[in-house]
Amino acid sequence: MDYNIKKLTELTTKEFLEIVKLRIAVFVVEQNCPYQEVDDADEVAWHTWLQEGTDIVGYTRIIDQGDTVTFGRVLINPKYRNQKLGNKLLKETLKVVEENYPNRPIVIGAQAHLTKFYGAFGFEAVSEVYLEDDIPHVQMRRN
Repeated sequence: MDYNIKKLTELTTKEFLEIVKLRIAVFVVEQNCPYQEVDDADEVAWHTWLQEGTDIVGYTRIIDQGDTVTFGRVLINPKYRNQKLGNKLLKETLKVVEENYPNRPIVIGAQAHLTKFYGAFGFEAVSEVYLEDDIPHVQMRRN
């Protein structure tokens, strides 16, 4: 399984199309959450994904926010779930963050039901639960 890291200008049209199709399938259709899924952050983000053959298995995007770094749009392709690939994806994503933004805190908006998952990687909740697009989230931080 390959792990890929590219800026928008390095992605092929086909790669970006497949990434966006999967993100919309998970975050808009599966989660029944209409919102502007493709946004301006895509222009500046590092797009990272696990790939098996032609399938995108998992995806994240990493965004430099100055004093902090964030990542989001974390997903595992539905046909690859329940194989602990979220752990692999997050380990790879954190490695990219640490290599490119050493010693910078990472702040994420995590879906509230995933606080234990992110906690296993050193993240701590730093906010109360809040609704984002009608889905409970919590802000988490890793120093």
